[in-house]
Amino acid sequence: MKTAKEFDELFESDGDITEFVDYSKGHRPNLAQKRVNIDLPVWMIERLDKEAKRLGVARQAIMKMFLAQHLEKAV
Repeated sequence: MKTAKEFDELFESDGDITEFVDYSKGHRPNLAQKRVNIDLPVWMIERLDKEAKRLGVARQAIMKMFLAQHLEKAV
């Protein structure tokens, strides 16, 4: 077992830390997902689909991108 300081030094020097990390307990903070339902006018769905097709992504992906961009600006 390494001390925190030794671990940090190994990490900072691009050393192999895999034997010291338990990846089974890892998680990605603030990325948990929760399903929501939203009713949108048909014209919005059609425009979302058109933009999603133009970018080569799914409708859900374009909606997430738009929401994230808007929320980042609001902070």
